[in-house]
Amino acid sequence: MDKRIDGDEVLYEVSEHIATITLNAPDRMNTISGPMLRALSDHLLEADRDPEVRCIILTGKGRAFCAGLDLKLQTSGQQSVGESGVSATDIDLRSAPPTVLHDINTPIICAINGGAAGYGADTAIGCDIRIMGQSAKLALSFCKRGILPESGGTWLLPRLLGWQKAAELIFTGRTLSPEQSLELGLVAKVVPDADLMKEARALAAEIAANAPLAVQAAKRMMRMGLSEAFGEHVHHVYLQLLPLIRSEDAKEGMLAFVQKRTPEFKGR
Repeated sequence: MDKRIDGDEVLYEVSEHIATITLNAPDRMNTISGPMLRALSDHLLEADRDPEVRCIILTGKGRAFCAGLDLKLQTSGQQSVGESGVSATDIDLRSAPPTVLHDINTPIICAINGGAAGYGADTAIGCDIRIMGQSAKLALSFCKRGILPESGGTWLLPRLLGWQKAAELIFTGRTLSPEQSLELGLVAKVVPDADLMKEARALAAEIAANAPLAVQAAKRMMRMGLSEAFGEHVHHVYLQLLPLIRSEDAKEGMLAFVQKRTPEFKGR
């Protein structure tokens, strides 16, 4: 069933097994506020709990994906530096977007429609797959602002790029073009801006066509494998495999293969 929720700062829509979550503060380039943090976490968790959702697309409205914290607000005298509407007690870190992005089992595609800076860059990097519009950029500018990647970047980038390249990018606060991001493997594809959501939906639809229980289990095992020894990981994979083999979807997948037809998975 299709669903659409229009919030003040985050939009949520479900159609054809795909949940699209859109940061919706284009007048301030989708900079982060406390309410936006909470709404983003809530919608990510809602999508992950919804059995109809098999893939999530995260994007931004307007010319930016997310320009990070609102530095203009911080330096205007309206709030002291370090507040920006987001304080240490404003949201439980266990339910903050970076933790939720890491913990949920539904695959997440980030459609980077424009600048992704600071918190926005960390959020994009925290998604499973990234597609980048030609006019977008990744600005890892934390150290240039007197802070550090606070939302997963120090954990993610060394694993994605290796220590040396991650150190170079973080310590210099470098801004990456789409071409540089693609060369480094930080994004899967660079596409014309006008084609970004079409490409993201096509990839999401390809993922959603597969058995959702299997896709979610694969993501769960990939995440666990980041911190497990090989022997321990193989054991956990086997434990995941046993219920999958008994599922209706596994039977449907094998039958469809034998009958040379497209499988119709039900998520059970």
